[in-house]
Amino acid sequence: MGFIKEFKEFAMKGNIMDLAVALIIGAAFGKIISALVDNVLMPIIGSFIGKSFSDLTAEVNGVVVKYGLFIQSVVDFLFVAFVVFMIIKAMNTLIRKRKVVVTVPEMSTTDKLLVEIRDSLKK
Repeated sequence: MGFIKEFKEFAMKGNIMDLAVALIIGAAFGKIISALVDNVLMPIIGSFIGKSFSDLTAEVNGVVVKYGLFIQSVVDFLFVAFVVFMIIKAMNTLIRKRKVVVTVPEMSTTDKLLVEIRDSLKK
């Protein structure tokens, strides 16, 4: 099989396309969460400490360390992780509710007799 043909088959598999869509949606979702954290949550938290998190810095040996931006990134990550956890938890709950136990009723004596006749005719 040619390399190009093999690559085309690989790239067009459903799983790869699903992964590509998930990646694009995930990136957009990350931007939304980052905007929420940067523009809504962090200013509210910053009002309690009296300054913006981006202003939190320290000077070490003449180098400015912006630890406030690091804290903001950690909060951003925690918020994204929490929202993803809640989405997965909701999906798992829906999946558990959808599972239906299918029970096969026991065959009646007539059905058993018909199965025996069918099996004997096959011989």
